[in-house]
Amino acid sequence: MPKLKTKKSAAKRFKLTASGKVKRHTAYGSHILTSKTRKRKRGLRKNNLVSSTEAKNVKMMIPYN
Repeated sequence: MPKLKTKKSAAKRFKLTASGKVKRHTAYGSHILTSKTRKRKRGLRKNNLVSSTEAKNVKMMIPYN
């Protein structure tokens, strides 16, 4: 079976944890920050996990990470 190609856009956006879960950056934290509260912006700095239903698709896009 041939080697799989990595989707480079996905490789830049997702990382795998040691247990195999998929990490992602939180959305809505990049612009129009003046209207967001300090508490909300602080929460947006943290990473989240991709839901289990989407994780399978993401792992297919980054097969060797």
